[in-house]
Formats: sequence, C-alpha cells, structure tokens
Amino acid sequence: MTKSSKLIFSRRRFMAAAAALPLLAAPQALAARRVLRGTVSYRERVALPPSAIVEVKLVDVSLADAPARTIAGTRIRARAGSPIAFVLRYNSADIAPGKTYALQARITDGDRLLFINTMQYTVFDGGPDNTGIRVEHVRQQEPGPEGRGSPAGTWLAEDIRGGGVIDFAQTTLQIEPDGRVSGRVSGHGGCNRYGGRARIRGSSISFGPMVSTKMACAPALMDQEQKFHAALASATHFRLDHRQSKLFLLETGGRTILRFSQM
Repeated sequence: MTKSSKLIFSRRRFMAAAAALPLLAAPQALAARRVLRGTVSYRERVALPPSAIVEVKLVDVSLADAPARTIAGTRIRARAGSPIAFVLRYNSADIAPGKTYALQARITDGDRLLFINTMQYTVFDGGPDNTGIRVEHVRQQEPGPEGRGSPAGTWLAEDIRGGGVIDFAQTTLQIEPDGRVSGRVSGHGGCNRYGGRARIRGSSISFGPMVSTKMACAPALMDQEQKFHAALASATHFRLDHRQSKLFLLETGGRTILRFSQM
C-alpha cells in the first residue's frame, strides 16, 4: 500500500468513526435527560414581592440520620401568584435504584425566607412525576421592648441537645401569643404534627403537654421527634439573638437544649 493510499484509508477510518460517535452518544444522552414538573402553591392570598424567587430541589433522602443530598435544582422568578409552575431537569444517571428521593421548595426575597415546605414530597415511587408542593408562610418576628423580644413566631430546629438534626425532617415550632402569659404552640416534629400551649413570663417559658398525630416514620425520625418533645418539656427559659434571628431554649442551669432559626 502506497503512502497516499494509507493516508486516504486513515482519513476514511477517521470519518467513519466520527460519523458513528453521534449514533453511540445519542441513546446515552437521551437516557440521561429527564424532567420533573409540578407546582408550588400556598394558601395565603398575598402578592409576592417582584424580587421573590421560587427554589425547587430534587434531593436524596435515603439516609434518615444524614443531611439530604441535592441532586438537581431550579430557580424561578415568581412573576405570578399561587400556584407557580416549575420544570426541574435532572440526570437519570444520578438516580439509584432502592434509594428515596423527594422534592423540596422554598420562596425567598433576598435573604428573607417567605415560604417553605414542611411535608415530604417523594418522587419515583410509582406516582406521577407531576408534583404539587404546598409551602407554608413564614411569619417574621418583630423585636419586643428593651430589645428582649418575644419567642412568638415560626422557628426551624437546628440543634437538639448538641446532636444536630436531620436536615430534611423540618422540625418546626410555632408560638402564637394568646393573652399576656400564654401562647398556642404548634408545629411539625419531623414525622407528626403537634399542638399545645406554652406559658411565657419575661424570659421564662414552659410547655404543657403536646397532642400529636400518630404516624409511624423511619426509626431515626421517630427517635429525633421523641428527643425534640422531651427537650420542649425540659425548657425553662428562652433567649433571642435578633441579629442572627435565632431562638435558644434553655433548661434549669442555663444549658441550651434547643436552637432554632427563624422561618
């Protein structure tokens, strides 16, 4: 074979290989691209600020005792009221059989959290890939006189007795004033919703018995929920950090047993 023949042959082999690449890659690319659609909605009849952003994430929640791992996400300018449609694109190669995946949503305006979901919305579990996510309004706390303030508001647990919290569990505490020294208490313990009353006088606080739903969840969630309710029952005082928007519940002796961030 002459040198020119070899050159022509090599070019033909290169062109044939290049032509075959799209055919080989196309099925893989098609298999990798997937879409989840749905809506984010809220009950309140309020107009969102023009700068509000809706964020939806697909997360891996397989490990109940570890933070959720984000698989994909999308951010939408909230130009219309509820419901707000979303399209979330993800790579199917990131979805492993036997694992649990869920959607999370929140609406923010700059650094201010306006709405967040408090329930878990699982996907890839046999249902339609068109999920309606309900988000709850986050009440903003106003400092009280003398910079001391009131614990009234909605709070998200960040730590229970120094052991952290399960990220996706969304353990919440909402305190609504009802008279001078008492307040209605409600929230989500990570598995079950609960309600009761709290007695507040100055910086002192005590929680009465809580009535809770009776759903069964993963053992780690149930264990955290029990620790959360036990810590509430042990609380004797509270402390507010207005600068960081934190609420601390303390037991006798001044030890912090619960730390919350404002929702």
